[in-house]
Amino acid sequence: MKKVSAIIHSHKLDDVKLALLGVGVVGMTVFETRKFGRSKGVAKRYRGNEYKVDFTSKITIEAVIDDELVPQVVEQISLAARTGKIGDGKIFISPIEQIIRIRTEEKGVSAI
Repeated sequence: MKKVSAIIHSHKLDDVKLALLGVGVVGMTVFETRKFGRSKGVAKRYRGNEYKVDFTSKITIEAVIDDELVPQVVEQISLAARTGKIGDGKIFISPIEQIIRIRTEEKGVSAI
């Protein structure tokens, strides 16, 4: 099993969610993220004063999936989240040693 985490633009969340449902991902966790990276933030104006916002708002999606789905999931996230501009995001893939469903104590893939 693998955990796929993707940091994406917030306006791409629905596109990515639909793409993941289309390849068989049945559940995901989504949370708001603030990131700092190559884009170096943005300059904003407020009441005539310019200030720099170093951290930009993003969305992080996490899904634990069977190993066989990883290539499809990565491809679908890449296609659905891509705008072609800087800051489209990143995808991280991590191994998962074990999953245990608390309610039923199911283990492994059946607990996903």
